[in-house]
Amino acid sequence: MSKQEFLAQLRKGLSGLPQDDVDECLTYYSEMIEDRIEEGLSEEQAVSAVGSVKEIVAQTVSDVPLSKITKQRIKSTRRLKAWEIVLLALGSPIWLSLLIAALAVILSLYVVLWSVITSLWAVFASLAACSVGGVVSGVVFAIGDNGLTGIAVIAAGIVCAGLSIFMFYGCNATTRGVLIFIKKIAVWIKNCFIKKEVA
Repeated sequence: MSKQEFLAQLRKGLSGLPQDDVDECLTYYSEMIEDRIEEGLSEEQAVSAVGSVKEIVAQTVSDVPLSKITKQRIKSTRRLKAWEIVLLALGSPIWLSLLIAALAVILSLYVVLWSVITSLWAVFASLAACSVGGVVSGVVFAIGDNGLTGIAVIAAGIVCAGLSIFMFYGCNATTRGVLIFIKKIAVWIKNCFIKKEVA
């Protein structure tokens, strides 16, 4: 693929993004291809070394803030007619309440998701605290006249320490998974706002 074909496909893939981001991306990859050509690669080798258009478009879309994309897409290309404004105003009790309800459901799901993550980390913290407290109080009991009680409490503290180690790895993996899930949802929402024309 030639440099011009690559840049044309890239421009098509980024067509829904704000124009300044598209221009910046095209300039960046054009210069990157030129640098590789100066290093001795042929034009086709330089283009293939840059990467696929699909991957570049996906990375660029994930880097551009959602607010910037929505502003670009919501900008009206024409003025609304009087009858359209009247219909919007008359329909506002319906569409506005549905929009508020949808946003409330999405916000509540987001809060519930992070509440579950917070609860998991709280369980980890309580297990870790119980392990430290169990070992310390077990030693105190063992030093005193309650040797068997002290050994039992130390054993319970050690069990809590082991559970807290497993819980830490579980909480860590769950938090990472939720962050990846939220990032994928954000990229999906961004992709809803831009045109995908990459073949």
